[in-house]
Amino acid sequence: MPRFPDHLTGDGPTNPFPGIRVLERRLGREIPHRLGSNEGLDMPHRALRAHFGDAMVEHAYCYGDSEALGVRQRLAGQQGIVLEALLVDAGADSLIALALRTVAEAGTAVVATAGTYPTFGYFARGQGCRLVEVPYEEAPGRLAPDLEALSAAARREQARLVYLANPDNPSGHLHDDAAVRRLRETLPDDCWLLLDEAYHDFREDADSPFAREVLPGVIRLRTLSKAHGMAGLRIGYAIAEPETLAMMMKVRIHYAVSTLTLAAAEVVLDHPDETREHIAAVLNRRERLTEHFRGLGAEVLPSATNFIGIRLPSAELAERVNRELLEAGRLIARPAHPDLGHVLRITAVEDALVPGRLQILEDALR
Repeated sequence: MPRFPDHLTGDGPTNPFPGIRVLERRLGREIPHRLGSNEGLDMPHRALRAHFGDAMVEHAYCYGDSEALGVRQRLAGQQGIVLEALLVDAGADSLIALALRTVAEAGTAVVATAGTYPTFGYFARGQGCRLVEVPYEEAPGRLAPDLEALSAAARREQARLVYLANPDNPSGHLHDDAAVRRLRETLPDDCWLLLDEAYHDFREDADSPFAREVLPGVIRLRTLSKAHGMAGLRIGYAIAEPETLAMMMKVRIHYAVSTLTLAAAEVVLDHPDETREHIAAVLNRRERLTEHFRGLGAEVLPSATNFIGIRLPSAELAERVNRELLEAGRLIARPAHPDLGHVLRITAVEDALVPGRLQILEDALR
């Protein structure tokens, strides 16, 4: 089991403001009179009521449940994950920052793939970590994080953490469960694996037994932004051993997830059929996009996400196509990292399938 920083061991720090929902659970009864908080309970909110309705005002008044019990209970019940192994925070990005803040002191090395989800590197540098990047493994039909290179770099650099997006962003590549287990086994004992599973719901085996495992020395991150359509409300969750989550709670921003977001997430999670319908539609569109662009001769990379990645012959061509599409009001994604400048990423939304919508790219492929 990797260790935690010295300043987090022992009794502190602890959350000095657990919030009314947590206090009510500790007491086992409702607290009807909120006389000691600064939550603006007497604010009439006439403008807010007129615009959104009375229900919104109830969410605006109070801090949210810092333990997000309702959301965690639903996730635990639907996915078969132990309740105590779940922590909810303001999206996968916030969880990346939280994981780094928990396990990687300034000056320590962390390892990632050069060109993978760039927010990890952004937060790692902001934490004062030394970011070590290894190249993708590239071959015909394959653009994948190199697990052996990640492990070797972790051992060489005495890294505190290795980051792996699986499925990967922006390549879409999916490493199987056995490969992820091998990576964890080959990492130094004192090194954490941060497993970013933001696109997990789009895997064909998303409901497998491995999906609900709590892996020693691993912090798994998932989100409600993609399959559940809640990107604007910012909510995601971590899966890890309870003692790891206890350490993360010590340095977590207590009320990063709003009352409104928690309530909305509970509603969405209470209607899983709608989410499953959405996922099926996304997978269908992803397949149609893949077939369309492969029919034009494009190299479409295998994807287990809600997007496709197209590898063009050069970064110069990809830059031109991306620029011209943007000038025409069509926003796709081109990775900023120079190692992946030749890749374009297109989300599998219905708008991408409208004839002529991506004509600039289609012309460049002919």
